[in-house]
Amino acid sequence: MLKKSTSINLLERPGNDAIEKTINWSFGIGRILIIVTELIAFIAFLYRFSLDQQLVDLHTEIKQKQAIVSAFKKNEDEYRNLQERLSLASNFSVFTEKKQKIFEDIINFAPPGLVFNQISLIGERVSMEININSVLPLSNFIDSLKSYPEIESISIDKIESKTKSAVITVGISAVIKPIPNQYAIKNK
Repeated sequence: MLKKSTSINLLERPGNDAIEKTINWSFGIGRILIIVTELIAFIAFLYRFSLDQQLVDLHTEIKQKQAIVSAFKKNEDEYRNLQERLSLASNFSVFTEKKQKIFEDIINFAPPGLVFNQISLIGERVSMEININSVLPLSNFIDSLKSYPEIESISIDKIESKTKSAVITVGISAVIKPIPNQYAIKNK
């Protein structure tokens, strides 16, 4: 038996021209799409390298700025310490000026014949021990202390009359109005 052999014709067929053109066109478009897709992937790959380089540059810049900040940290600590000490000194200065003014005013209230045995200011309390000849100047002195705006309250702690020397010894305590922000230090 004889087998029928198939023939291969490599010449173009005259009737299938439109189909072949469509196939060839779609293959051309497909190749172009593949090339464009590969080109986009290659550009994205290169862009990724540029982003990585920017990230490395930013990390390097951050480390440099951290080194600068840590170098200035010692100076900043010294500056803050100095500011705190200046604030404390300023508060002490205000308190000392007020204390001096209170002492001067109390001494100026003293009528003739009044002698201070002892006067002290501890915290917000003025303590004094005085000698005086009569009750009327003592009353005037106490009234002056009561009307003094820096004093909140007055108390007479002791009264002692010494008949041999004709002197009255009086112990007086007065509470001074507090100074705002006295001894305040800002802790940071």
